Amino acid sequence: MTNSVDHELVQAAAEVARTRCRGDNHTVAAAGRARDGRIVTAVNAYHFTGGPCAELVLIGAAAAQGVYELDTIVAVGDRDRGVIPPCGRCRQALLDYFPRIGVVVGEGDRIRTVPVTSLLPESYVWADHQLDSE
Repeated sequence: MTNSVDHELVQAAAEVARTRCRGDNHTVAAAGRARDGRIVTAVNAYHFTGGPCAELVLIGAAAAQGVYELDTIVAVGDRDRGVIPPCGRCRQALLDYFPRIGVVVGEGDRIRTVPVTSLLPESYVWADHQLDSE
C-alpha cells in the first residue's frame, strides 16, 4: 500500500461532517471506499453509555448497502477539525473486518494512508484464536 491519499474520500467525509454533524450527538463523520469504487458515509452516534464511533457505524452502513469489502477509510471531525485517527476499538474492529484496509491519518498537508496493521503492531487477530468446532 502506498501513502497516497484518496482526497475524494476525505472530501466526502468532510462534507458529511460539515452538513450532517449537529450538536453533541454527531461530531465525527467517516467515509469508506468500497472495492467497486462506491463511497459509503456515516456519522458517530454519541451516547453517554458509549455509542459507536463513525467508523463502526460505517461498517454497518456499508453492509446495509451490500458493501462487504472496503479498501480505505477516513474519519473527519466536525467544525473543520480535519482527519481524526481511529480509536483503539475501531482499529481492532477494522482489522478484524478488513485486514487489508488502508486508513487515512495525519494532519493538514501531512495526511497519508497507512495499512491498518501498522496502527496495531503485534495485534490480536480474533479469527486466529477461534477454536474449530467439530
